Amino acid sequence: MTHKVHPKIFRIKEISDWDSRGFYNKNLPEYLEEDFRIREILKKRLKDCGVEKIEIERFPAKINIIISSSRPGLIIGRGGSGIEEIKKDLKKEMIQKAKGVKGATRPLSEVKIEIKELRDIWANPNLVIEWIAQRIERRMNHRRVMKQALSKIEAAKSVKGARIELSGRLNGAEIARREWLKIGRLPRQTLRADINYGLGLARCSYGVIGIKVWIYKGDKF
Repeated sequence: MTHKVHPKIFRIKEISDWDSRGFYNKNLPEYLEEDFRIREILKKRLKDCGVEKIEIERFPAKINIIISSSRPGLIIGRGGSGIEEIKKDLKKEMIQKAKGVKGATRPLSEVKIEIKELRDIWANPNLVIEWIAQRIERRMNHRRVMKQALSKIEAAKSVKGARIELSGRLNGAEIARREWLKIGRLPRQTLRADINYGLGLARCSYGVIGIKVWIYKGDKF
């Protein structure tokens, strides 16, 4: 039987890096939990801002959070007010978590937030998943949505191939099933292949639809 592996984990140290990196020292479990909570807070707050991924870099005196988004203006806000509100929310949440915990991490007093703009939206699987989920939740036909998404992905200059997979009670059917469509090449067992992978959900009245997207951008040598 085949063994399914996350495409990014398969390529760590080859052509990709961890989303959390830096100086963790002996506080690795506490810091990793802190990173997880930071991502949960940001995903909840920025759910309509086209966030593709959140990277966290730790230094001895500060934390650098890099947010890749297709709509950076919504995150930054007028005069940078959005960034300041995000910093306040992070500090408040993490201080509450640290109260009464032995060996708790330091309060997030020194946080730097960096925003990266994504120009090619259809080359990013998480943004494609968000687009698909919105239409599936509106009860649009799943095959039509998949074909529309693939045609938009195919038009992106950097994309060499893609695959979209939906699973669950598609179109409200009584029996759950899985369907997928593919264009171009997708060498998932080649380490030098630059494949972006995303996993998401569409929450419908008749149940949850799982969405998986693979996007192949060529080889890295």
